[in-house]
Amino acid sequence: MKINLKTKDQIAQMRIAGRLAAEVLEMITPLVVPGVSTEELDTICHDFIVNEQQAIPANVGYNGFKKTICSSVNQVICHGIPSANQVLKDGDILNIDVTVIRDGWHGDTSKMFLVGKTQPHNERLVRVTQECLYKAIELVKPGAYLGDIGAVIQEHALQNHYSVVEDYCGHGIGQVYHEDPQVLHYGKLGTGLKLEEGLCFTIEPMINQGTKFTKLLGDGWTVETKDGRNSAQWEHTLAVTSTGVEVLTQRSDESF
Repeated sequence: MKINLKTKDQIAQMRIAGRLAAEVLEMITPLVVPGVSTEELDTICHDFIVNEQQAIPANVGYNGFKKTICSSVNQVICHGIPSANQVLKDGDILNIDVTVIRDGWHGDTSKMFLVGKTQPHNERLVRVTQECLYKAIELVKPGAYLGDIGAVIQEHALQNHYSVVEDYCGHGIGQVYHEDPQVLHYGKLGTGLKLEEGLCFTIEPMINQGTKFTKLLGDGWTVETKDGRNSAQWEHTLAVTSTGVEVLTQRSDESF
């Protein structure tokens, strides 16, 4: 495993890319309403990144993916492909995952959206999944372990009678979109890689209402829950600092 620690100057570059990615989610938030298609949302995000931010949408062309965002609705865990045929309806839950490249550096983040009037059990899933992410972020500092991150996510999910997806994980990030280390969302305290200043990675827990098992659809991208029950995900890009953590993709509605 090759770990690429980032210098302060490099993290400053990543901070810019992360802020741009956060701005995309902030921009699109009021437009996520019943009646809009995920294709429309994708087009808006693409045009904003390219024309307004003068940046690059990392997903376009990545391993053959053709869209700017991943749009994962209800039982879709991750990597949902935007489509004109997928029109959001009242009560849906949606994850938008976006990665922006600026000057060669990546910022990767995702957010859950409640479409229209959402049922309480779906609101709870979305809230608990965000809590899983936040509890993990609180533990990130030099000397902590990747296993600590997985353990706190798994504990909080299980306490709330949810399951943790084990087939997909967070990842190191920088000038390379996905690099070492892999960041599992389950594990044991005090195990795995010890965190140190300059390590940059994503935490992106995927939490299911039902079982943890997944299925990959025929398009080669879309991942759904095997039992058809809903799933939620939140993601941030982080940098380990000398004293703790900086959330590089922090939105204006968040404080860490």
